[in-house]
Amino acid sequence: MRVGITGHRGLSAEVEQRVRALLAETVSEYDPAELVAVSCLADGPDAWFAEVVLRRGGRLEAVVPAAEYRAGLPDWHHPVYDGLMRQAADIHETGLVSSDSAAHMAGSETLVGLADELLAVWDGKPAWGYGGTADVVAYAHRTGTPVRVLWPEGATRSPR
Repeated sequence: MRVGITGHRGLSAEVEQRVRALLAETVSEYDPAELVAVSCLADGPDAWFAEVVLRRGGRLEAVVPAAEYRAGLPDWHHPVYDGLMRQAADIHETGLVSSDSAAHMAGSETLVGLADELLAVWDGKPAWGYGGTADVVAYAHRTGTPVRVLWPEGATRSPR
């Protein structure tokens, strides 16, 4: 089972803890021998999901939205990103260079195309910018990819 991940970044420490618990609980429902996480490995749910799948014995496939993608991630996340990239069984690239919202959406479209199911760490609200979680969920719905929304009850995102 190939499971893709999309989700909000920049969550509070309290919401992060609850999301990590939801991801661990969800991953435990899959057979680790058949589970493949498909992720762009951004800071937040992308990386947390990849980490829990690898800990449970599943595999990881990374999607790189653009050649400059890593440089656009927070510096503190680079060691996590690099470590996960080293553990990826396969790496899929869009061929784009600039790490902008169009590239992020292209990466997400690639991810959805590879996945049998999409997990969305999503509060159900519109995206703050093109290529956000809501856009990825809408794309998955349009392409017929099943979406499973994970969001802690009563949790909110911090305003930008």
